Amino acid sequence: MKINFGMWRKATWELIKMDDKKEWESLDVVSKWFIATRSAVTTVTIYSSIIAGLLAWRDNIFSFWPWLIVTLGLFIAHGTNNLLNDYTDYSRGVDKDNYFRTQYGVHPLVQGFWTKSQQIQWFIVSGVLAFLSGIFALWYTQLNPTVIGLFAFGALVLLFYTWPMKYWALGELAIFVIWGPILIAGVYLVLAIGATGIWPQNFWMVALAGIPFGASVASINVAKHTDKLDDDKKKGVGTFPVRVGQTVARYTTMATVVIAYAVVIYLVATGYFSTFMLLILFAAQRAVYAIGVLTKPRPEGPPAGFEVFWPTWFSGFAFYHNRMFAGLFILGVLLDTFFRKFTGALPLTLNWLGAIALGIGLVIAIARFVMDKSKKK
Repeated sequence: MKINFGMWRKATWELIKMDDKKEWESLDVVSKWFIATRSAVTTVTIYSSIIAGLLAWRDNIFSFWPWLIVTLGLFIAHGTNNLLNDYTDYSRGVDKDNYFRTQYGVHPLVQGFWTKSQQIQWFIVSGVLAFLSGIFALWYTQLNPTVIGLFAFGALVLLFYTWPMKYWALGELAIFVIWGPILIAGVYLVLAIGATGIWPQNFWMVALAGIPFGASVASINVAKHTDKLDDDKKKGVGTFPVRVGQTVARYTTMATVVIAYAVVIYLVATGYFSTFMLLILFAAQRAVYAIGVLTKPRPEGPPAGFEVFWPTWFSGFAFYHNRMFAGLFILGVLLDTFFRKFTGALPLTLNWLGAIALGIGLVIAIARFVMDKSKKK
C-alpha cells in the first residue's frame, strides 16, 4: 500500500469528503486515521501544545522529547475521542438520515467503509497510544497529584464527551476549558515539574494566557452546534444551542470571539506579553466577518457562492477566523519568546520590537489590499 503524503497534508488541513469505498480502501493507514478522526480539526490540540511549549521555553523549562511525546499523545487522544464520538452517535441512531455530521466529511460507519468492530479496533489502538503518553507524563513528573488529576479528567472527558456531556449542554464548556487553560497550562505544568520538580509560580498566568485560544476554539464548537441545532433537536441531542436557542447561542459565539481579543490585550497591558501579541489584530477582519454573519439567523439554505461549504455556516466563518487568529497567536508567542531571550543584546526594548513588527504587518496588509483592489479592476 502506497503512502499518500499528499493526503496526509490535505487531511490535516481540510475535512475530506469521499464516497468511493475503493478509493478509501486504497489509502494508507495514517491517511485513514487522519480522515476518520477529522485531523483538520484535531490539529488545534497541537496548536495548544505548541503555545505551552513556547511559554515553557520562555521560562527556561522546555525539554523537546517530553514535549513531543506529550503532544503526540494529546493529538492521538483527541482523534480517539472523535472515533468514539462517531461510534456512539452511530450506535444511538443519531448519525442517520443525512445528519449534519455525515454531510461535511467522511463517516466510515455510515458510509460502510468500516464495520462497528473495525471502528472499535481503531479506537483501542489509538487509545492505547494516547494512554502510554499519559503514563509517560505521570512518570516524568514523578506522579505529581495535579498531573494525575489532569490525566484522570482528560480520560473522563474522552469517554463521556459525546454522552452524556454533549447531551447535557456541557460539551461546549468542556471544549473551551480543555483546549484553552487546562491543556496549555497542563502541558506547561508537566514540562515545569519534569524540569525543576516544583510547582511553577506563574502557573495561573499561563492558564490565563490559554483563555484566548480556548475561546477561539470554543467559538467553532458552539457555532457548529448552532448550525446543526434543528438536527440535534430532532435527534434529542441537548447541546448548548438546543437548550438556549439560536439567538443566545449566536451571541455566545460572538462573545467568545471578543473575549479572545480582550484577554490578549489585557495580558499585553499588564506586561505578561509584549506588543508582539497584538499581531492577532490582523485577524480582526475575519472576526468582523464572523460576527457579522452571527448577528443574523442561519439561512434556510446556502447563499449563492457558498454551496460548497454548506451545511457549515456559522462554524465555517468561525473556523475561517480561528485559522488566522490561532496562527497569529502562536506567531506572537514565538516572537515574544524569541526576542525576550535576546533583548539584552539589542538596542531596542521588546515592546518597541513588537511595534516594529506591527508596522511591518500593516505595510504588508495595505500592499495586499491595494493589489487585490487593482486585480478586481
